[in-house]
Amino acid sequence: MSSQIWGRDSARPSNFRGRELPPRQLARDSEMPFPIPKNQAPLLGLVSLFGASFSALAQPAQPEASSTPSASPSATPIFFADQTLADLKQLREAALASDYAFKQVAHLANNIGPRLTGSVQAAKAVEYVADEMKALGCNVQLEKVMVPHWVRGVETAELRQFPGQAVGTTQKIVLCALGGSVATPPEGIDANPICVRDFEELKSLPREKVNGKIVLFNHSFDKQIAAQGRGGDAYGQAVVYRSDGPVAAAKLGAAACLIRSVGGADYRIPHTGQTNYEDGIPKIPAAAVTAEDADLIAYLAAQGETRMHLVLTPQTLPEVESANVIADIKGSEHPEQVVIVSGHLDSWDLGTGAIDDGAGVAVAMETAHLIRQLHLKPKRTIRVIAWMNEENGSRGSKQYAKDHASEFANHFAVNETDGGAGHPIGLNLKAKPEVEKIFEPVAKILQEIGAGTLNLSEHIGADTEPMEKAGVPAFSPMQDSRFYFNYHHTPADTLDKIVPRELQENAAVVAIAAYAVANAEQSLPR
Repeated sequence: MSSQIWGRDSARPSNFRGRELPPRQLARDSEMPFPIPKNQAPLLGLVSLFGASFSALAQPAQPEASSTPSASPSATPIFFADQTLADLKQLREAALASDYAFKQVAHLANNIGPRLTGSVQAAKAVEYVADEMKALGCNVQLEKVMVPHWVRGVETAELRQFPGQAVGTTQKIVLCALGGSVATPPEGIDANPICVRDFEELKSLPREKVNGKIVLFNHSFDKQIAAQGRGGDAYGQAVVYRSDGPVAAAKLGAAACLIRSVGGADYRIPHTGQTNYEDGIPKIPAAAVTAEDADLIAYLAAQGETRMHLVLTPQTLPEVESANVIADIKGSEHPEQVVIVSGHLDSWDLGTGAIDDGAGVAVAMETAHLIRQLHLKPKRTIRVIAWMNEENGSRGSKQYAKDHASEFANHFAVNETDGGAGHPIGLNLKAKPEVEKIFEPVAKILQEIGAGTLNLSEHIGADTEPMEKAGVPAFSPMQDSRFYFNYHHTPADTLDKIVPRELQENAAVVAIAAYAVANAEQSLPR
């Protein structure tokens, strides 16, 4: 999940109807658009999908049998045929019995490992997913994408001077470079840290107080909001310091920028993610310190003279050719109309990218697997996409938009799953409000697994954003986000955080929504 948009991440609405999980299982849950959002802001998602007047969908009223004149009852529009609804129930049961998605995410996370854009692991993952989709009988294409290649190097820091210091001692600071950061000089930087809570406090300081210092944004992730199921909101409030903090500090002459890690983890683990630089503003080294170390620095700096030694040696190498994996199951009646199910294949390098976003890719792959397993025939083409470079540039989705913009009128609906693998409580829909009513039969089928909530959202995913802006209806599973940010972008994003049953539930939600749209009786007005 990318740093910049948390419309992709999911936040639980106040009418959360998902089951409560036992405490031990909760600790294993993942995630935010976001997309995540990488903010599950009320899902305007699938609604515009079906946005138009539904009077056009209504069947003509039948005349009364009685000779007595009376008003004809208004007919209920038929959007999903009985056979489609029966197929959706089959998909639900098949998804809950399948271990295919778990096997796919296990291979991506454990066998291939971290898949930072430009790495050999990212290239291996492209090859693996393409081969798996070919094995299912999909029509597979690798669509070329030129991607950035940033690599992490040495990242160390220590406090070499601080109040109350024992002679000859230092204090280690646990941190990680932010994605895209420039390096310090090889020998590192020695400077005083200056701690601020937010941009307003930084702006209130005179330049001479900041110049040459290491600025630390000690802005806390709101765990109370996250505990209410609004992890995306908490993330959105804090992540701006990761994206914009280095530029704000550089404008006042800072030598480097640190941020308090964006997330809810309490185990001294740092949280990476992309940062931004601006043309004309000096690029300064940028890193995230753990929450515990942010508090330590702030505590000591408030007492008196404190000095830090910081070494970061990341590199930005020449761009690398990679690819989006595109796998189609051709539609039987309207093959030119496309329903996309997707996740992003790249990941950050600290963990193994299980919840962000191996799970999303695996769920999309499972949709194709279930359709083939049940010998279903979607009327419209179902397209599985494993996106490349969502985390640090979104080059994959931008290239897809460039290559396929002329076809967006025939892109019927689009999904991206990029909120982890926590229990889904329903569907985020980016569409017009009337779609909630239309989707009630689908929600009823999903409610059997506690996923019957329909929520209108303003945004679905980072990779789907170009299509959303073009008016293509969008959807995603609305997931329990209470614990996702404990692991997101950290060394703890590993396979054990995925509960297999909850991954099956997410696969069921995506497969059912995608097949329902692909087999809708009416075209979807925008």
